[in-house]
Amino acid sequence: MNRRQFGRVAAAAAALRCTPLLAQRVDKSAEQLLNGEFDWDPERSPGGPILIIVSLPDQRVYVYRNGVRIAASTCSTGKLGHATPTGVFKILQKDKNHHSSTYNNAPMPYMNRLTWSGVALHAGQLPGYPASHGCVRLPKEFAELLFGVTKLGMTVVIADDKSQPEEVTHPGMVLGEYAAREFHAVDTAVMAAEYSEGHEWAPKSPSVVVSSADKSIKVFDNGALAASGKVEIQNPEKPLGERVFTLTGADDQSGVLTWQAAGVGAATKTTGEDDGAALRRIKADLPAREAVRKRLKFGMTLVTTDQPADAKSRSGGGFVVLDSQS
Repeated sequence: MNRRQFGRVAAAAAALRCTPLLAQRVDKSAEQLLNGEFDWDPERSPGGPILIIVSLPDQRVYVYRNGVRIAASTCSTGKLGHATPTGVFKILQKDKNHHSSTYNNAPMPYMNRLTWSGVALHAGQLPGYPASHGCVRLPKEFAELLFGVTKLGMTVVIADDKSQPEEVTHPGMVLGEYAAREFHAVDTAVMAAEYSEGHEWAPKSPSVVVSSADKSIKVFDNGALAASGKVEIQNPEKPLGERVFTLTGADDQSGVLTWQAAGVGAATKTTGEDDGAALRRIKADLPAREAVRKRLKFGMTLVTTDQPADAKSRSGGGFVVLDSQS
């Protein structure tokens, strides 16, 4: 984060500096939340894959289940010199009573780890502006509630702009001829239950990364590279943008797969293309399509990027991260 970006974030956070003595659960819209406040309404969508979006400019955390926002909270992200990285992350580790191995054994309750280098979601002090060493600090009560619904391997998006997920459908271009008619291998009722509250372990969902820079597709299973191949991109001169798609279902009658999509970076909005249109421009080669087909399940994450899909766009085994600032 450069000084201009930090100034914009600090100015946006100034309105939050009316700090309550304790974290407060309130009935407000996300835009109305004061520092330390949050809302929590899981009954809005009782089951399905969860997507967490952290908006750095807003200093907000948004929680979506099956595309429906079930919670929002204020937060405190990385201060100048310790910026919280933007990108798409997987939860690598959960620890209710974690302590930092880097910063004087500092308590980090209800920790959801995003990188092995020290970025995580956890309960902590919220001064009303970015103040952490890179982590996303949350009100303690909210962090506890969030810890109860997160799963290892689920997706967290950290964005440098506000990202509102939208539902998109496509006829399977990423997978070639494969579409919803072959989705019958997934027992939708069982999968929905496994993703509902009270289930600590949901199936670890594979990740797919498509790069327009090197026309590649990479399929990761439990953090390991399972397959790679090439993609054809219609209108290749047009950027795909940094986007994340989460598979939420299928329609057997129409033969399309249903995804929830969100942009990672502010630059994505300048492409002049919606998420569904970007997804429909991609077609993978046969080996990659087969690798995806074998792993297709609720919660699968597909990430598009205009950066090369090399080691610099990943930060270790067990998860995939795309940092729009690198």
